[in-house]
Amino acid sequence: TATATATTSTGAMTNATTSGPPNKKLKRSAPKEVRVLHILKKHKDSRRPSSWRAPKITSTKEEATEELQQLLEVLQESKQVSSEELRATFEELARTESDCSSAKRGGDLGFFGRKKMQPAFEHASFALEIGELSGIVETSSGVHVILRIG
Repeated sequence: TATATATTSTGAMTNATTSGPPNKKLKRSAPKEVRVLHILKKHKDSRRPSSWRAPKITSTKEEATEELQQLLEVLQESKQVSSEELRATFEELARTESDCSSAKRGGDLGFFGRKKMQPAFEHASFALEIGELSGIVETSSGVHVILRIG
């Protein structure tokens, strides 16, 4: 039995549990690929503490998390307007605030399948519904917020 846990933007925990071989019906309903936008905030303990925004990142993990939490609050406000507003705001913030090279694409990582991303990022991405915003996801790259778009 394997369990993946992700925190949604409302703070709720989402669990996906599998035990034994998946049945055919479950296998068909689970996506083989997802498409997400993300905003990455690196910190001094990230595996590569530099980005297009800063040649040397010196912020702590706590500071990076706090900055990302503030962006998440802006995103949650835009979500209340419409899903289109959420995506537009997300892309705009990613272009200016994300430490990932995907910032120039509004945080778009394109479609990816299983085992292509770090496990926590993958689990969170696949646990989201299309149009759903994650909570903060931690990986060795830093802290992320994710919006699933496909």
